[in-house]
Amino acid sequence: MSQRKHRVEHALRDVLQDLITTEVRDPRVREATLLTVSKVETNVDLSVAKVYVSVVGDDATIDGVIAGLTKAAGFLRGPVGRELQLQRAPELRFLHDPRVDVSDKLAQILREDEEKAKAVGRVPGQAPDEPEATSSTPGEGPEAAPPKGGAVP
Repeated sequence: MSQRKHRVEHALRDVLQDLITTEVRDPRVREATLLTVSKVETNVDLSVAKVYVSVVGDDATIDGVIAGLTKAAGFLRGPVGRELQLQRAPELRFLHDPRVDVSDKLAQILREDEEKAKAVGRVPGQAPDEPEATSSTPGEGPEAAPPKGGAVP
């Protein structure tokens, strides 16, 4: 990836985050509890920018935010071009970034596993049939047992 493309993507992310929070007045966008521009990808000639947005909320809120931002894309394009001093501002395409949703779901699964483990008296993070390590003295435990067949090397 070219250095210029990388710099423009990073600058686009910062400028769009600021403009969305200060300039976009669409109620669908304002409805989101938390809205973050997580990533921007441009094509080779910087004419199109895919703007990935992470939104905290239900599916209806996410859809409304994306629709509101898509509607405001033309409005945002001018200030973005002027702020970054680009001769031609890229076309903005807003997409939902599902990475935040996936990490939230994984965290919820881990919390549920810990609760279930505590309910049955198991140590969280330990396999159900794994014995607890009570002794750390060398020469004791499963690693000190002779190998199968009875011969000790």
